[in-house]
Amino acid sequence: MIDCISVENMRRSDAYTIANLVPSLELMYRAADGVFKAVNWHGRTAIVAGSGNNGGDGFALACILKEHNCDCTVFTVSQRLSADSAYYAEKAASVGISTRPFEPGCLAGYNIVVDCLLGTGFQRQLRENYRTAIEAINASGAYVVSVDINSGMNGDTGDAELAVRSDLTVTIGYVKRGLISENAGRHMKSLVCADIGIVLAKEEWKICGDQETLDEGCFLCPAWLDMRPIQEAESGGCCI
Repeated sequence: MIDCISVENMRRSDAYTIANLVPSLELMYRAADGVFKAVNWHGRTAIVAGSGNNGGDGFALACILKEHNCDCTVFTVSQRLSADSAYYAEKAASVGISTRPFEPGCLAGYNIVVDCLLGTGFQRQLRENYRTAIEAINASGAYVVSVDINSGMNGDTGDAELAVRSDLTVTIGYVKRGLISENAGRHMKSLVCADIGIVLAKEEWKICGDQETLDEGCFLCPAWLDMRPIQEAESGGCCI
């Protein structure tokens, strides 16, 4: 069995871990490294980054890809960045990673597109620039990886008026309740979870692998969730 939690519990757990155990920049790097290990990287990669920490995961991932000689470009939908995102954006620039404003047609020719637009805290209407980027990712024809959650999706319910459709979603820390809902399953083919050392504030639900272990407070594992650790679930990390 593995844990399944609410977005608020994730926020509290993240805050506690940062305040007491692991600096936020280290957690961001660990998140990016978890994504790196979950994907078989090949060809050209485009990372589409938003203004918040989800975008920061993308900049940190770009730095890791650069270390492994993977061809990578970051496309940004906003000039504003969170403090941690700005740190990794500067680091990415210092090692020569190309960063360009997102514009129509920019994803053509990329083999992998990484969705780092919006995190689990998203609950409002999409701004036009984010809407345009999500539509472009969905129309790209590339292998799509969503980081933490498919951008545009509600992390507690899985509801979305418009969301990224991913081949793989790598959620960070713990599986959020909305990601195992039927609604979420319409937007992702596969879901894995990257353990980055976040201490859980409280237990809420469990995900069970089979009907025999199903109990009160448990959800049956949906078809798109791979409960194995990333190193077992995916070969990952290979750059060709």
